[in-house]
Amino acid sequence: MQSQVRTRDLKEKKRRGEKIAMLTAYDANMARLLDRAGVDALLVGDSVGMVMLGFANTVPVTLDMMIHHTAAVSRGAERALVVADMPFLTYQVTVADAVRGAGRLLQEGGAAAVKIEGGRAILDVVKRLVDVGVPVMGHLGLLPQSVHQAGGFVRQATNPRDADALLIDAIALEEAGAFALVLEAIPSEVARTVTAALTIPTIGIGAGPDCDGQVLVSSDMLGLFDGYVPSFVKQYARLSETVVAATQSYVDDVRTGKYARPAASVTGAPTV
Repeated sequence: MQSQVRTRDLKEKKRRGEKIAMLTAYDANMARLLDRAGVDALLVGDSVGMVMLGFANTVPVTLDMMIHHTAAVSRGAERALVVADMPFLTYQVTVADAVRGAGRLLQEGGAAAVKIEGGRAILDVVKRLVDVGVPVMGHLGLLPQSVHQAGGFVRQATNPRDADALLIDAIALEEAGAFALVLEAIPSEVARTVTAALTIPTIGIGAGPDCDGQVLVSSDMLGLFDGYVPSFVKQYARLSETVVAATQSYVDDVRTGKYARPAASVTGAPTV
């Protein structure tokens, strides 16, 4: 089995010009499968609120929810680096709150690192977390936790002033100690400029091909999420159709009496 991926390995990949593959995961089984497939990192995103819990955005997601799902992913992953999102208002109020929340994600959730959204406004948080031994992944561009302030899920850094501000934020995050940076929904040329300016890796989502790696919501990539799919997502399967078809076959077998399997003779099998 390959050795476990560490934060330093991602930076080394950038130095060697090797791309980084990252996907979201919210449960042990999916984490196990994605890990077996060779992803470098698994993001336990607060997108769990939209993908798994039915919320309209990520704002309602709580720290306890994130710990619950992070712990599940950590139990399923053996090799991939597990990064957990810090949810809304767990790091924006006080630095002490951020340290406590990040500590719980590592201690109780088993994460190897945390991800937080924002630039210069949260530098004190990034510095303190790094100082106490918590690896931090930054996140710039579209910030889902600020969806109400942004006026929706809209592309960011589309004018020169905003692009320059994003670059300044990215450099500041690197100087504060962040080990990597997610760039979401920004023009390709802006992502290219930021990536070239940093020694830490950039992970893009809707930010073009020139980032040091890419991250997608796994349900989008697998065609498992039966709803809107962003235009930048390449779907490698249509599992929602497979699930519906398989379920219809099961329903038909049950209703027609064709489903007949011997009773379980071994204890410990999954039950309802």
